Amino acid sequence: MMDEQEFRRAAETAIDALKKHLIVKEEDDAAGFEVEEQNGVLNVVFEEASGKFVITPNTPVRQVWISALSTSFKLDWNPDSAAFVLPRTGELLIPLLDRLIGEYHAG
Repeated sequence: MMDEQEFRRAAETAIDALKKHLIVKEEDDAAGFEVEEQNGVLNVVFEEASGKFVITPNTPVRQVWISALSTSFKLDWNPDSAAFVLPRTGELLIPLLDRLIGEYHAG
């Protein structure tokens, strides 16, 4: 298992890359959401139905957690891909969040 400093660096890098990705998507008029960051926690706030996704690093267990669609998604660090991955599907952080946003809009 990675130590706390390694995890914090990896999580910060991953969440920053996700934030940049989402900011680009947010600029599309049809996106329907805004991205907010507070103290290392990323929020995706939807304009319709007052929905919100929360992406947060969980240092004690060395995971990045996504609270979305009434579910908690817990991503583990995968050293082979140097990325946070959802174990049961193998999805990486950015594609997973893109999928969840699509499901939110479709739901």
